[in-house]
Amino acid sequence: MPNDLSDLDNYDRKILAALSEEGRISVTELARRVGLTKTPVQARVKRLEDMGVITGYRAVLSPIRMGLSHVAFVEVRLVDTREVSLAAFNRAVRALPEVEECHMIAGGFDYLLKVRTRDIMDYRRVMGERISSLPHVSSTTTYVAMETVQESTAISLPA
Repeated sequence: MPNDLSDLDNYDRKILAALSEEGRISVTELARRVGLTKTPVQARVKRLEDMGVITGYRAVLSPIRMGLSHVAFVEVRLVDTREVSLAAFNRAVRALPEVEECHMIAGGFDYLLKVRTRDIMDYRRVMGERISSLPHVSSTTTYVAMETVQESTAISLPA
């Protein structure tokens, strides 16, 4: 796996940008967009997968169409931040399907969760029954998103 992006040339970057925007693009169209023939593009995609730069392909679903329009961000403070406690929290939070993202934070709290549910009542249930009972949780603070202005699964590569 590359330590930085220096192992990637301009063709690799173009391939990654195209796939990041449109994962179902045909190899023929991908080759046309990056300016190579199909065979080297296929080899480069395979190499990028083997390197772990491309980790998978998936459909991007509309949470709104799926009935999951409520988004909350939750600050979580733990009572114990020794490694064994962090590992226990990490394992448990991964099992909650409502938690879309979980980030360990350096700051005034320990974790930031992005939680998606149907509505505020569903969120209240998830918070009361699941998040609050995660291992070593001391306290939480919730911020409800009123509107999603920008949300993307694409990654911008630095030049």
